Parts: sequence; structure tokens; C-alpha cells
Amino acid sequence: MTVTSSPTSDLINLPSWLRAPIGKASEISRVQKIVKQRKIHTICEEGRCPNRGECYSQGTATFLLMGDVCTRNCGFCQVEKGKAPMILDENEPQKVAEAVNLLGLKYVVLTSVARDDLADGGAFWFVKVMDAIRKMNPDTLIEVLTPDFGTGKNALQQQWDSVKTIVEANPACYNHNLETVARLQNPVRKGGKYHRSLRVLEIVKEINPDIPTKSGLMLGLGETLAEIIATLEDLRKIKCDRITLGQYLRPSLAHLPVQKYWTPDEFEELGKIASSLGFSHVRSAPLVRSSYHAHES
Repeated sequence: MTVTSSPTSDLINLPSWLRAPIGKASEISRVQKIVKQRKIHTICEEGRCPNRGECYSQGTATFLLMGDVCTRNCGFCQVEKGKAPMILDENEPQKVAEAVNLLGLKYVVLTSVARDDLADGGAFWFVKVMDAIRKMNPDTLIEVLTPDFGTGKNALQQQWDSVKTIVEANPACYNHNLETVARLQNPVRKGGKYHRSLRVLEIVKEINPDIPTKSGLMLGLGETLAEIIATLEDLRKIKCDRITLGQYLRPSLAHLPVQKYWTPDEFEELGKIASSLGFSHVRSAPLVRSSYHAHES
């Protein structure tokens, strides 16, 4: 595959292929109303996802658990950062379950801010929310998109125990994003580690090989084609089943700049490479995000 673009300033107009559909205003308003009334959060809003208009118009959303303040300080993410995250809302599991019911969701994605302040990183909270959803919506499938759970004094054991807690709740898919290639982990994912993230997905398969695992990469942060392929190969070595590849978009001037806008043709070629490596489900396009059309997997 030939790389056709050079490092690009993101102060110019976005390429035409990065203009997301707006979606129906009435449906967008409906989802926002249900979420705001219950004082819960979605990564769609907190992360300023470019697809939120389309997803809202389809009556879907990805719920952000345990508040909207993250203990990490990643260079790409719009979610608020802080050392004093919100106190857990004991009513959040019920509120999310009600929202799922009102939206009529048959497939829901649960993610969270990083909660390094909690002993298990918040693993038990994922399970509480899953239980509440299933009680009210027994036919709804649940995908989880979790942090890495590995920053305590006994990091390796903590990570194993936290991932095990969620795996035993039997999600329909376990997702953890590498976000970028190994060389760029430090500037992009402050507090995150490449091999620690790989270990999350590896643990899932060790505990229950029948649960599909998934990861995602943002492109445009300075990675090379060779590094992308090496990352995909690393994921396949630990039997990761699904992959999403999308373009990084700078949320503000305080965040990392875009180094390159990968073209739709380049994304298509990368998708073919991923498929050839054995991923069972591949989504590769500029506006793809880790939860985009997740139900279609």
C-alpha cells in the first residue's frame, strides 16, 4: 500500500470524507433528553464522537460509567481529567437500565472513565450495571469497553482479578482499545502501556475463550504503515477477534495535533490486511469508532 499523504495541519478544513451525517434532530433530541433527565453520561457526548448524530438518530448510545472525570490524562481524549473523580452514584445502574429500556436497545455498549482511585478500577461497577440492564432488559446483549485495570501496588494480580470479574459476567464482547502503536503510547495514552493493554485481551481468552475480544486504533498520530501492521499482528497473536480502525480527529488545540489524514482508500487497504491476518470482524474507515455499529458484529 502506498502512503499518499504527508503530515498535515488540522487547522485547515477537514477532508470531505470526514464530514459526518447529522442525523434527525428529533431523534437526537430524544436520546439526549433520556440521558440528561437521568444525569448519566455517554461517551458520544463526553468524547465528542463525530458519529453521535447518526447513532442518536438510530436510537443508540454508548454509556459512560462512573462519572465524567477520568484519572488519566490521554493526549487525544476530550473527557475531563482530574485526581478527584465523582463519587459513584448508587442509582446509576438503575438509571442506565431505564435508558436502555426507553431507547429499546437490543445491543448496548458500556464503557467508563479510568478510575485508578478504585481498588479494582471499577470492575465491580461494570457488573452491577450489567446486572441491572439484564434484569429490566433480559434480551439485550451487552458489550464492554474497559480500562486496563493495572496500576495498583499489585498491578498484575489486580488486572487479572478485575478482568476476571467482568468476564464471569459473560459480556457479548470484551473490548479494550490499544488506541495507537507501541512507539506512540506514551504521548498518546499517558498512564497506559502497550503490553498491559494486550494483556487485558489475553486474560479474557485465558478465562473464557468463547467471549469475542475486540480492540481499536486511531490513525493519524504519526504511526507508520509497518507499525500498524505490527500492531495488528500483535493482536492476532493473543487471539483478538475484532478490530476497528478510524481517523483521529483533534478535539481542541489543547490536544495532540493530527499528523496525517488517512484516505478512504488507505483505510480500505488496511481493512483488507486486517482480514487477511484472521480478524473475524473488521471495520476500517475514517469515521469508524470502537463502538460504531457494534451490534452488527
